Amino acid sequence: MKNYILLFALIFTTMSFAQTITTKIEDASPEQYALLQKVNQYYPDITLNKSVTNFYADGKIIDTQQEFNLTTSKFSSYKIGIEPDNKKLLFEYVSDETGKVYGDVSIFKGNALRTTFSEKNNEINVALNGKSVYLKKIK
Repeated sequence: MKNYILLFALIFTTMSFAQTITTKIEDASPEQYALLQKVNQYYPDITLNKSVTNFYADGKIIDTQQEFNLTTSKFSSYKIGIEPDNKKLLFEYVSDETGKVYGDVSIFKGNALRTTFSEKNNEINVALNGKSVYLKKIK
């Protein structure tokens, strides 16, 4: 009997914490697009695109991603994600020329701060409003 009570408690607990996650491909919200424009203004390698895939949990956006048609590009992979507060953008792209490059761009007091990690060059680069302020080569 004790085992059955534990089993039912586990089932009902699991059901109560379950969330319904849905995705919708839609136009970027004005806040999302403003972030993309600000980032693209200083970092043109981050593509400006109006279409996004929003992930919703219980009606609230929990993640936003952009996917691109790479058939005519130099990239074998190109991903952009926007955090729900629309203050930070994550990016990752791969090409033969650059190797794997990833990082983030945060908006802080109107400034665009970018941290980039380049696996091919073994470099960490920090830039503010498009200008490098720190570059470190990792051995």
